[in-house]
Amino acid sequence: MPKINGNEIRPGNVLEHDGGLWAAVKVNHVKPGKGGAFAQVELKNLRDGRKLNERFRSEDKVERVRLDQKDQQFLYESDGKLVFMDSETFEQTELDAELLGDRRPFLQDGMTATIEYYGEEALSVQIPQKVTCKIAETEPVVKGQTAANSYKPAILDNGVRIMIPPFVGEGEDIIVNTELFEYSERA
Repeated sequence: MPKINGNEIRPGNVLEHDGGLWAAVKVNHVKPGKGGAFAQVELKNLRDGRKLNERFRSEDKVERVRLDQKDQQFLYESDGKLVFMDSETFEQTELDAELLGDRRPFLQDGMTATIEYYGEEALSVQIPQKVTCKIAETEPVVKGQTAANSYKPAILDNGVRIMIPPFVGEGEDIIVNTELFEYSERA
């Protein structure tokens, strides 16, 4: 695996550090008036979610890890496990539903997700940024309440609560941003 200098760490890099796999979340390059420059890096453990703040001097060497990404199709869920199928080999993989975290309700049957692997171990699951959902219930529009930036609460067919514009009604399909948990546009 390639070793990189401490000053070459960028957000999104995956590093092998302290016996674990860590993703660089934030990187701040600091040049103090006295002493050598260093990178203040906020790391997140890919296995258990712990966070760590670490300083790397430019002469420090760290292992940069490359993760394999595979597009796999979601088939079904059973007993807290998500079952995905490789589109090329038709091999099925069972993963913990916790890998998706709070984005789990947006995973739909047949959806293609990108799974990152370190060797044989699945570390993360990325679903599409925009997903089409149906509005299960919302309040009716009140006349005169069409001021700019006014939103009303709605519950989607997957149980997630979001804020939507007043012109969108019950039973309509909308596109939701799965990273920000907000209304994007009508479907």
